[in-house]
Amino acid sequence: MKVLIIDDVHALLINGLQKLNYNVTYLHAITRQDILQIIAPFHVLVVRTKTNIDAEILNAANNLKVIARAGSGLDNIDLKIAEQKGIYCFNAGQANADAVGEHALGMLLTLMRNLNKADYEVRNKIWDREGNRGFELNGKTVGIIGFGNTGKAFAKKLAGFDVNILAYDKYLKNYSNQNANEATLAQIFEESDILSLHIPLTAETQNWIDNSFITKFKKNIYLINVCRGGVLNMPQTIDNIDSGKILGACFDVLENEKLLNLSNPQQKDFDYLINKQNVVLSPHIAGWTFESYEKIAQTILSKLTNLK
Repeated sequence: MKVLIIDDVHALLINGLQKLNYNVTYLHAITRQDILQIIAPFHVLVVRTKTNIDAEILNAANNLKVIARAGSGLDNIDLKIAEQKGIYCFNAGQANADAVGEHALGMLLTLMRNLNKADYEVRNKIWDREGNRGFELNGKTVGIIGFGNTGKAFAKKLAGFDVNILAYDKYLKNYSNQNANEATLAQIFEESDILSLHIPLTAETQNWIDNSFITKFKKNIYLINVCRGGVLNMPQTIDNIDSGKILGACFDVLENEKLLNLSNPQQKDFDYLINKQNVVLSPHIAGWTFESYEKIAQTILSKLTNLK
């Protein structure tokens, strides 16, 4: 079996596959054009987010049987064409769930306690206690949409903060646990003080969080997005930040994360976000820790071992 790895992965994966007698080609800096030139003989492709595995690549991959996504989500793979070609696709979503849960909590605390603003001011010899007075999590209701690996992990991290956690997942049933209560969307709209998104990017969820969605919330809310930028309609989200319906927002992901290649509307939105003190930004690192780097490799290795 010939394996092509086209993104940076932990050495554990490469060494493990070689011990299983896989023929591994590791080209973490390869360009899309070069992938098209060499992919034909490979049976297994390991990817992260750098390259869209679309019809052009899949049609060039004459012998491909498996695509392993070293991370959560499969949105950069054309699953319809992969299925038509009999290619099995899987990810390592459970491997970075703890990292995402911790990051979402860290962003939320940073936002609600004005930590970015306070840190900047103290470094500039501004000692403003009143201007940085924040809000406690205690007693708040957190609505989690998407109760898979990362949604469950976030609920677990929140459990010690004496919050009420409501979880909605269209594709699960009877999923209440010690950390969260199963809820309808109507309950999320009615009760939430904080909304956290943990859903995949699909045709169904593209731009799902728009003005009509946000204005259904009874209260003004804090918003966290650590899944995919495309699930938000950013211009309409910004309108709700402007109006105060969204009290503050945490964005680990953006629709276009190539910041030197933004369209004019995207640049306008980005300029707005970076100048708002009630917006916390990070560069798609919620699931990217030293620990998750190794866990992802181990998960991919285990799944490929079971397929062999």
